[in-house]
Amino acid sequence: MNLVAVMRAFNNGHGKCDCGKCKCDQGWYGDACQYPTHCDLTKKKSNQMCKNSQDIICSNAGTCHCGRCKCDNSDGSGLVYGKFCECDDRECIDDETEEICGGHGKCYCGNCYCKAGWHGDKCEFQCDITPWESKRRCTSPDGKICSNRGTCVCGECTCHDVDPTGDWGDIHGDTCECDERDCRAVYDRYSDDFCSGHGQCNCGRCDCKAGWYGKKCEHPQSCTLSPEESIRKCQGSSDLPCSGRGKCECGKCTCYPPGDRRVYGKTCECDDRRCEDLDGVVCGGHGTCSCGRCICERGWFGKLCQHPRKCNMTEEQSKNLCESADGILCSGKGSCHCGKCICSAEEWYISGEFCDCDDRDCDKHDGLICTGNGICSCGNCECWDGWNGNACEIWLGSEYP
Repeated sequence: MNLVAVMRAFNNGHGKCDCGKCKCDQGWYGDACQYPTHCDLTKKKSNQMCKNSQDIICSNAGTCHCGRCKCDNSDGSGLVYGKFCECDDRECIDDETEEICGGHGKCYCGNCYCKAGWHGDKCEFQCDITPWESKRRCTSPDGKICSNRGTCVCGECTCHDVDPTGDWGDIHGDTCECDERDCRAVYDRYSDDFCSGHGQCNCGRCDCKAGWYGKKCEHPQSCTLSPEESIRKCQGSSDLPCSGRGKCECGKCTCYPPGDRRVYGKTCECDDRRCEDLDGVVCGGHGTCSCGRCICERGWFGKLCQHPRKCNMTEEQSKNLCESADGILCSGKGSCHCGKCICSAEEWYISGEFCDCDDRDCDKHDGLICTGNGICSCGNCECWDGWNGNACEIWLGSEYP
């Protein structure tokens, strides 16, 4: 048994370690004594606890035992692991040498991390230049490797392309020194209109057309306000101009996406998309939305009016439905009501069916989770129609809705 399994056994506390092997207490079994021989869960409840983020039981790489995944390692290799058997280190085995990462790297959750001088999916290729020369070629003018926006492989930078719709995307250059995102209008995350539509983007710098000025060509020369005054008027009580949901021009906000009435207000402060769940249902069908907040009907409560005030089950029945895979009620980060977890309001970032998710893990853009163009679902951004990217920062349409 590997060291991870041994440590897991200590954490489970259902057995003793004897010369590298677990001797399980009565009522428990498994290489780390993690499986109970008797299960009080229904099959449906057990399978629900074994589903990964794509709702696949044990990632199709194992079987579910009383809410815990038993990964398929019939050959004794132990290469399939993870809470939901999501890691398969067999993907790291080189077909020719049959070694992990060709013997030139380490495998973590199915991905090879190569030693210096080696590259490839299985670390199968060796560089023809020294690591020092490779680093020198990849160093950008500001002294950073690939400008901290790419990966250096044998002296060549592979840039982190954030725009799958473009010929080269937003980031390009021999050392990834050009970032076209720097040309986007102030807090205009919703548009591919570079330089506010009033200039040409050259390696992240805006060259403005006649009649416009500013770092992003956002200010008309006919405007009597200074750039600072303009932004201050657009900011209002928000921390960001136009609440981070629009473009500021001469002290006035244009909310994005244009034509979407769910985003409105003098400083775009109202976003009624926040009242919708992943299926687009407004306030759970039990309330109305007012400036991004749900006003619930009588008998319902919650951020999305998703909780009924009356409950038709016993406290014991309710608690049984609120226990997470580790047997803790709402992961210790919320309270149980009518079989559903209500996550702590003080810890705004806690979410999930069992309050087991941390929304701070979701990608951000301009400091906003999921760029305001989607919902953070258990650490991953679920983008609204028309938007893409890890942080829902990319508009895929040819024109606005």
